[in-house]
Amino acid sequence: MSDKKSADNHDIGILDRDKEKIGKPRKYKVILHNDDFTPMDFVVVLIHYVFKKDPKTAYRLMMDIHEKGRGMMGTYSKEIADTKSTRCNAVARESGYPLMSSVEPA
Repeated sequence: MSDKKSADNHDIGILDRDKEKIGKPRKYKVILHNDDFTPMDFVVVLIHYVFKKDPKTAYRLMMDIHEKGRGMMGTYSKEIADTKSTRCNAVARESGYPLMSSVEPA
């Protein structure tokens, strides 16, 4: 009986050692890109609507995009980043503007 007990403990140890370590999921940045056609006021409203930023923060982010050519809207899980980017692009297209967003690993 003691042989069976020690064999069972040995098997459990092997299974535990073979388990893979699971890390935190990778994060992704949503980037808005500057263009020469989309009005600044529209970009502020879009940032407020899609990314839930307060008006002052939305204005500051819009100015970053305008001055630097691009701006980071936030860091999210892959699914949320893709959804926000797609939503941003769709709202811009529906409004007739070429504003683009993209997703990059953080």
